[in-house]
Amino acid sequence: MEAQYSEMSLTELRTLAKNRGIKGITALRKQELIDALIRYEPTDGKTEVDSRNADRDEEQNPGAEISKMDETKSKTENTKNKMDEVKASSYKSRKTDTESKKSWSAPQENEKKINFNHAESDAKRNGGNALNDTDFKRTGMNQSDTEYRKNVGNSTDTENKRPYSQPDSETRKPIGYGQEPDYRKMTTNTSDGDVRRNSVASSETEQLDSGETKEGILEVMPDGYGFIRCDNYLPGENDVYVSPAQIRRFGLKTGDIVVGNTRIRNQGEKFSALLYVKSVNGFHPSEAQRRKKFEDLTPVFPNERIHLETVGSNVSMRMVDLISPIGKGQRGMIVSPPKTGKTTLVKQIAKAITKNHPDFNLIILLIDERPEEVTDIKEFIEGKNVEVIYSTFDELPENHKRVSEMVIERAKRLVEHKKDVVILLDSITRLARAYNLTVQASGRTLSGGLDPAALHMPKRFFGAARNMREGGSLTILATALVDTGSRMDDVVFEEFKGTGNMELVLDRNLSEKRIFPALDLTKSSTRRDDLLLNQSEMEATYLMRKAFNSMKSDDAVERIIDMFLKTKTNAEFIDTIKKTKIVF
Repeated sequence: MEAQYSEMSLTELRTLAKNRGIKGITALRKQELIDALIRYEPTDGKTEVDSRNADRDEEQNPGAEISKMDETKSKTENTKNKMDEVKASSYKSRKTDTESKKSWSAPQENEKKINFNHAESDAKRNGGNALNDTDFKRTGMNQSDTEYRKNVGNSTDTENKRPYSQPDSETRKPIGYGQEPDYRKMTTNTSDGDVRRNSVASSETEQLDSGETKEGILEVMPDGYGFIRCDNYLPGENDVYVSPAQIRRFGLKTGDIVVGNTRIRNQGEKFSALLYVKSVNGFHPSEAQRRKKFEDLTPVFPNERIHLETVGSNVSMRMVDLISPIGKGQRGMIVSPPKTGKTTLVKQIAKAITKNHPDFNLIILLIDERPEEVTDIKEFIEGKNVEVIYSTFDELPENHKRVSEMVIERAKRLVEHKKDVVILLDSITRLARAYNLTVQASGRTLSGGLDPAALHMPKRFFGAARNMREGGSLTILATALVDTGSRMDDVVFEEFKGTGNMELVLDRNLSEKRIFPALDLTKSSTRRDDLLLNQSEMEATYLMRKAFNSMKSDDAVERIIDMFLKTKTNAEFIDTIKKTKIVF
């Protein structure tokens, strides 16, 4: 019998031992397994003690020896039949495993074939201690193999460990599709091999999950990987690494707000790694894969108005609402000399948008500003969809550049989800100055020391504002500095002067006379304002502009402000103008 067992392979011996109910066979070598099979050889329900008693009975009763030989012969035939069945079943199981491995994924070329079951069971027999040298030799493993075994689950590249996806993408979605993975709720029509792999992946995910949820804006690097920035869109210690496989799988781009759980940080790792994705921009991750590209959307003229007039609002917003209306997708510029109240005007516009359009995503970008003004704007403007992103004047120009690029990418991602976004930039002149210091020199210089290449990215930022026919809009209102004594500022303004479709000009003479808002009504206007104003509003603005031509700017503004103060709403103001024909 021992000779027959010796001819069988280790897999066949294990299958036979498993059928006989022998436990603890995983760690046994071939000879030990043969000894166990011989020891537990079935004797028709009799134990070894019963067999010894039967031998003594045979010595006392020689007539029973013939029947014993017949029984032995029948047992031998049964054993031979069982061995044939075991060989057939083992061959079938090997074939099934081979097919399942082919359908799952091809192994890495540099990946070693290690019998981990032997190593793990030996470690258990050693009382949970690490494997010794003898165990390494017996299992064919070395120290680097065990380190690979420990770290194989910690790899953030999901293409290697593949815990997120199955071969059939139509019936099974990868882990991280907007919710925490739960392999216990997988569909029941999977094969046994898939179920085993699912259970292994589930246990690995549970072990790697740190239980910490991170949220931030994604920045994709040129090499394909990315980081989730959690602090003011800038790199920091709390950033989270995102693998290239996750970026490709979910169609992630720079500017996406990603929410997901991180895995446990290993010793020596600088950043945590993203384990699975819960949401992208507040939507299910599958939405990110179906969205259109921002560049493929069709821009049209702004045809839907952003109302700035509120109950009990000040005169400034009411005047802007009539003189220079703002629509969804407007590309507007607030031209301002120093100390004319441009920052105050930006704050009032932001406050009006949060009141009248709370569903809008409002981003206030402060470039090269004073820190106290940043704090003031943060405290003054609050809302669910309000973000104040800043880079103060004491930071490097590279920070100004990085923050502005992240903000515009963030706005584009929201527009791709058919959201209405408003960016208030203060100021585009300082942004152009920052690019002038960081851009690679082109060899040419404009008046004031401005490199022409430095205007490309600010123009790309400002030109992203548009109203989309498919839905969604990006509105940008940027302030431009003039009359600062710097020739560079004037050149920047002249370059951007014709790119916008709305201008709001502030007058320094009015501000010096303490007339606020210091709006230059004759120079402020909006292109195609007929798409935004109704018939009565168009008639009122026509009468106002006709009256302005015969008066000085400061006198006209004083008269208009006085009329606004005497009325509570713009509708009442329009009725007053129509009745009096506004003859100054």
